[in-house]
Amino acid sequence: MEYQIWLDGEYVERDRARIPMTDRGFRLGDVVFDTSRTFDGRVFRLRDHLTRLYRSLKYVRIDPGMSLEQMERLTLDVVARNEDLRRQRADDYMITQIVTGGTGRRGDSAPSVSIWIDPLGSPRWAPAYDGGMHAVIPKTRAYPSESLDPKVKHYSRLNFVLAEMEAADVDPHALPIMLDVNGSVSEGTGANFFVVTDGTLRTPRDQSTLQGVSRMTVMEIADTLGIPSAEDDLQPYDLYTADEAFFCSTPYCILPVGMIDNRQIGDEAPGPVANQLLAAWSERVGLDIVDQLRRLPQ
Repeated sequence: MEYQIWLDGEYVERDRARIPMTDRGFRLGDVVFDTSRTFDGRVFRLRDHLTRLYRSLKYVRIDPGMSLEQMERLTLDVVARNEDLRRQRADDYMITQIVTGGTGRRGDSAPSVSIWIDPLGSPRWAPAYDGGMHAVIPKTRAYPSESLDPKVKHYSRLNFVLAEMEAADVDPHALPIMLDVNGSVSEGTGANFFVVTDGTLRTPRDQSTLQGVSRMTVMEIADTLGIPSAEDDLQPYDLYTADEAFFCSTPYCILPVGMIDNRQIGDEAPGPVANQLLAAWSERVGLDIVDQLRRLPQ
């Protein structure tokens, strides 16, 4: 059996889904998306993700032909259709709404709208909870907001691909941390980034980074735990001298970092703040996040 996805009005098996090669998303990167995930079959913060999706759609001037509420109902229907298979596999998954500009010139055809199911993620994350990931600052930069505003969640991501290859040149298992054109820390490839300095969580401002839902969740949980947090301009110096560091993103929530550019960060990874946040997040969603990631198929 295969997951069922919704594509332009029809349910199809995930591995049989097709869009035309003339689609603007494929030809021009004229496509926005948003991705949430399930915890024990329940979608986490779906309304927040869809609100961000519809902001992206408004910014790039694509009308998906349905309201946010309709997209929400359709997403939940896709989740319901895949519940039996999810239970058989005893796992969770990612769920992604993708909207392209259609084919031909803008307006020549209706946008393509799809809702995808994808496996939760990579087993290479698991070792991060026993010493931390290695992160590398590549030479490839994040897009400047003058070219493409980072608050738009899009698939025009060749710079992500280049950054990942540059990180792999240093360490095949490393993840990149990108800088903006001014040399300040921006984000990972599909992840926000945090450091802990003297007990305070610090994350880049949103001028050159996505307004991540996981980023928002980390800051909310920190507030409930009495951990101070701040949006700040961070340079590589702030990363190298931090007490802790971690990525945050939808599939893994929090991913500890133990080294940056072959420099050890703090005394241990995950550090005490990351562990507090992971424990509180796990309690919020009703399952052990780290245990689930350790069980991803090799």
